[in-house]
Amino acid sequence: MKTFQISGTFGNSSIFVGESITRIGNYVPVENTVILADTRVSHYYRELFPACPVISIGLGEKIKTLETVSDIYRQLVDLGADRATFLLGIGGGIVCDITGFVASTYMRGIRFGFVSTTLLSQVDASVGGKNGVNLGGYKNMVGTFNQPEIVICDMALLKTLPRREVLCGMAEIIKHGAISSAAMVAELESSQKAAMALDPEVISSLVYQSVAIKAGVVSRDEREHGERRKLNFGHTFGHAIEKCTGLAHGEAVAIGMAMAARLSVTRKMLSQADAHRLIRLIQSYDLPVHPPVETDILLAAMEKDKKREGRNIHFVFLDTIGNAQVERITLDALRERVRITDFSGNF
Repeated sequence: MKTFQISGTFGNSSIFVGESITRIGNYVPVENTVILADTRVSHYYRELFPACPVISIGLGEKIKTLETVSDIYRQLVDLGADRATFLLGIGGGIVCDITGFVASTYMRGIRFGFVSTTLLSQVDASVGGKNGVNLGGYKNMVGTFNQPEIVICDMALLKTLPRREVLCGMAEIIKHGAISSAAMVAELESSQKAAMALDPEVISSLVYQSVAIKAGVVSRDEREHGERRKLNFGHTFGHAIEKCTGLAHGEAVAIGMAMAARLSVTRKMLSQADAHRLIRLIQSYDLPVHPPVETDILLAAMEKDKKREGRNIHFVFLDTIGNAQVERITLDALRERVRITDFSGNF
């Protein structure tokens, strides 16, 4: 097991990578804890939960709404939850987002933590203190910054994941390598088959490195005023693709990374060789790289991106494999760059 710490304005977070869900009682006040879990996790792992009340929610992005949050508030009131209650989210990224948002706002804030059960949430959603829900189909438009007290990433829980969810998690792992670690990208290339098979040694190494990268960035820039924006690589297009197509988050981010790499070439920041290398890596993990809708449709959706500031947006480019640059660019300038970039075929 490896432990990572995030010390933030909004609390401190301890992340235990390789810990077991069966030891959760060592980290939370079981006698005063309420569990929030989705129906799939409850089906597979309910017998491993500590003896606490459980609030079950459904599955999928469609439940990540204020309506779901309101229903959870009502159930917490019915359970007699007070300011001493600990809210424990057991599930993937959606459960983590909802748990953090509910805990940050119920009675003006209660303690909370996560047992992260998907690859994507272990390397992304459960780490960093961003909590939010969607509004009108737009991603994470309502949310808070608030650190979970504890995050447990149990590798054993990954074995029941559908293949599609494994691939979505790999997209975020690729992102971390692309923006911060050329060595990690090389490991992803050389260990592709083992990673796809969730080989314990390989997947543990990749999760450790991803959490280390993200925890380090968040500790230095909790509120996303600078360096943390690099973690949005692939997400500006990715969120628009999610909105317009219904693709899963990791699939949309994979396409967004490929598009951002191609834009980095047309902006004369990234070499064609490095862009090809990244795109080949994404494809080797059976992830899509071509936008499934017209770019004009995506640009229209980006007008609602939460990272937008007036007519400007902070866009993440690559200048080499393992290093990203954030530029404040007007939407009109981005639109022009998109117009002259070929996203469908070879450079």
